[in-house]
Amino acid sequence: MTIIIDPQGSGIAGNMLIGAFVDLGADADKLKEIMEKSAEPFGKVDVSFTKVTKHGIESTFCNVEMLEEKSSISYPNFISKIKELNLDDNVKETSVKVFERIAKAEAKIHGKTIETIHFHEVGASDAVADVIGSIYAYYSLGLDDEKVIGLPIAVGGGRVKTAHGIIPVPAPAVVEILKEAKIIGGPVDSELATPTGAAIYMELCDEIKEFIPQIKPEKTGYGAGMKDFDHPNVLRIIKSSDIIENDEIDVIETNIDHLTGEEIGYLFDKLLEAGARDVSITPIIMKKNRQGSLLKVISKKENREKIIESIFKETGSLGIRIAPNIHRGIAKREFEKKTFDIAGEEYEVTFKIGYVNGEVISKRPEYEDLKKIAEDSGLPLREIKEMIK
Repeated sequence: MTIIIDPQGSGIAGNMLIGAFVDLGADADKLKEIMEKSAEPFGKVDVSFTKVTKHGIESTFCNVEMLEEKSSISYPNFISKIKELNLDDNVKETSVKVFERIAKAEAKIHGKTIETIHFHEVGASDAVADVIGSIYAYYSLGLDDEKVIGLPIAVGGGRVKTAHGIIPVPAPAVVEILKEAKIIGGPVDSELATPTGAAIYMELCDEIKEFIPQIKPEKTGYGAGMKDFDHPNVLRIIKSSDIIENDEIDVIETNIDHLTGEEIGYLFDKLLEAGARDVSITPIIMKKNRQGSLLKVISKKENREKIIESIFKETGSLGIRIAPNIHRGIAKREFEKKTFDIAGEEYEVTFKIGYVNGEVISKRPEYEDLKKIAEDSGLPLREIKEMIK
């Protein structure tokens, strides 16, 4: 399953995330209880959920009303209070990471250290309710086991009044938090992305893409924003039952005409050790009708230099061709272990299962497991393959 967080239309805020999670099935009554209790050390809040329609789209609106305000609090004291909350450890740890993102952004903007920063808006009780509520809902839906993809965030425009005075939109803290994301100005003269929403988004997303990848949508949740615009002020979260993933790779090639078969085999092993995803050797006819081999290596970008260095070192090649950032489709893969009785002994075998659109396209035992059984039992490898299906 893959989760798409889509803030392209109207940005992102904590209460919009919570509304979308409730729309996907999170327990609103439990969330109300958790959010109000968690916010109480920082100031009482009242949480309510209602169904609203935003320009034809029915969505869930999470309203967090502050009933009291307390003075600003230092980051260390703030985190101590969060850690004292009676919550699941995963919820607390992830929430702390969200607030750490906000604190680091605030510290950098104000020229302070994270230990000396004081929270104002982001430390208020409603922000605590938003963060704890979002993270609790995320875990309650089991989304921590799924891949979460974020789409570009509409950040709005204009100016907004804060505790630090009137500042431009997007707020400096939002820009700092979203440094690794993709943002879009507009489409209205208003603040659309809050520091709280931005920090939650960055913590939950495993990957950020420009467009929705190829997926099979299963369910969509809509979380409503407070303001009304000429377009639907909603955050969309899409839950897909399956996905065909895309990956960026480098294809590295060179021609070889002077290595022995043993040397090529050694090179093969060295490239896999260097991080190659796949290595192939193809017989070719080179200029002047010389017989040679085409070495082709598939690599992730981070392993490129190490692999190139290995090829130069082991082959003495004078030139290597690189095709960077090639996109490849990847079937969803899972691993399953099964136990088999072979010649009176029990062996565990791992199967690699490939899925496309929820259908199994391949189910193969791992070679190393079959090899071990063959060596231990003394039976031929081909017989082991027939016995394990």
